[in-house]
Amino acid sequence: MKKTVAEVIVEQLSYYGVKKIYGVTGDAIIGLLDAIAKQDEIEFIAVRHESVAAFMASAEAKLTGNIAVCTATMGPGATNLLNGLGDAYSDKAPVLVITGQAPTDKIGTDFQQYVDQQELFKPFAAYSANLSNGDAVVDIMQKAAQVSVQQRAVSHISIPKDLFKMESAAQAKPLPTVLKGTFSIDLKDLEEVVAVMKNAKKPMILAGAGAEKAAPTIVKLAKQWGAGILYSLGGKGIFPNSTEHLLQGIGEGGNPYAKDIFKDADVVLVAGATWWPDGYVPENAKIIVIDLHIENANKRMPVDFGIKGDTQHIVPVLLQGIADYVTNKEWVERVTQTKEKWEEVNESEGLVNGFPVHPSRVVRAIERVVEEDAIIALDTGNVTVWMNRNFRQSNQKILFSGYWRSMGFGLPAALAAKLACPHKQVIAVVGDGGLQMTLADLLTASQYKIDITVIVFNNGSLQMESDKIRAAGDEEEGTQMLNPNFVSLALACGWRGYQIEEGQEMELILEEAIRIKGPTLVDVFTEQAFFPETEE
Repeated sequence: MKKTVAEVIVEQLSYYGVKKIYGVTGDAIIGLLDAIAKQDEIEFIAVRHESVAAFMASAEAKLTGNIAVCTATMGPGATNLLNGLGDAYSDKAPVLVITGQAPTDKIGTDFQQYVDQQELFKPFAAYSANLSNGDAVVDIMQKAAQVSVQQRAVSHISIPKDLFKMESAAQAKPLPTVLKGTFSIDLKDLEEVVAVMKNAKKPMILAGAGAEKAAPTIVKLAKQWGAGILYSLGGKGIFPNSTEHLLQGIGEGGNPYAKDIFKDADVVLVAGATWWPDGYVPENAKIIVIDLHIENANKRMPVDFGIKGDTQHIVPVLLQGIADYVTNKEWVERVTQTKEKWEEVNESEGLVNGFPVHPSRVVRAIERVVEEDAIIALDTGNVTVWMNRNFRQSNQKILFSGYWRSMGFGLPAALAAKLACPHKQVIAVVGDGGLQMTLADLLTASQYKIDITVIVFNNGSLQMESDKIRAAGDEEEGTQMLNPNFVSLALACGWRGYQIEEGQEMELILEEAIRIKGPTLVDVFTEQAFFPETEE
């Protein structure tokens, strides 16, 4: 018996391991939603705004590494997805987008809400196609899914409204199995790189998200090489805070003393990172970069030696190559002193008293109460730099909007993380500006009984922009905000709510909020503290 196009789509998505589809109900996708409603393998998560659906898909894909799916109707529904898809595109998250389109006989006309979706999604989608015949649906989905998985990219399919309920002769089938294996690169291939590493007197390592699986070997390499370890924000959490030679983050919000030592490095090994911040980096060092997509590395940083491959396979070969390297004791001592100096200052910053609460004090309270394997969904803004500066991670997973850096990411990411990993503790750390962009989706958490805790840095401002404006000597406009009562709003949406007031023990309140089953919000009146590095 033939199935409808929509039924084939749902069956095909099941083959890909998809369990959730995020979206907003709309006229042009009613046929798809009908097929979802008639089966139990995939659940539709109805959010309040399509940008949240795309953020949730991006966050799920970043967290799991698997393909995640969002959907929207044509016209405004499709355009509302773009911000979240920008995040997925920028951070290489495998997301598949399915949008409704005008009926087949109205495509290219002045039909209401019609827009050429292939042009619309072109900046973000590595593959975008419009289904014109129901029998081709599996072939197009296979192409889209393969692009997403193999390139870690956004793919998009637009489907005319009338096709969803038409019969299709296509048969759903799984993706072909791709066996990556190990790279054949060996020590002989890396002789020139190893020679440069052996000549180093002031070596440093910069690690990013792509180095996660290689982290234990990188620690061994750093010890053998006498190198300090820094990480980009994407690498935060892949090394325990106690790691020898770990100097924490680089750039705005990182270790403020790391800039000087990093600038003096003569050889830098960049593992799984493709970006570094201007003004914080060495000017006369040899740069060695390991990345699966090495062709993109020199777009964001200078590269002297590019090694195409997985850090998990390459770093052990480099470690073998420098087995007889004699460390520069003076450099190791400087690395150690830089580490100890920042640890002392960081500890003291987290003890600052006063009300409204200093951001560093909020971060220290979060650090003390979250579980070691918690997932922390971090919004973009002032909250990001303070968490990067003061949060001393153990084994927590940090989800954030990396290169796209969109406000409003934190709450959707936390919702998706808890749905994907229901047994993990999930915390969203957000600024008041970022939360205001997604307030309606507090109701999504209540509707689906999603057990997350949202901690709000409530300082009544867009503080990062305020800091930058003041540092430039310009006049502020639009940075000070009128905030609602976040606790009252949370209660109205079916959440539990707490407000940190003067003299209260923050850790006790946070622990209680996290312990409660169901969505909980903690509103922390936070000082409008000028971020130290902005002055520089």
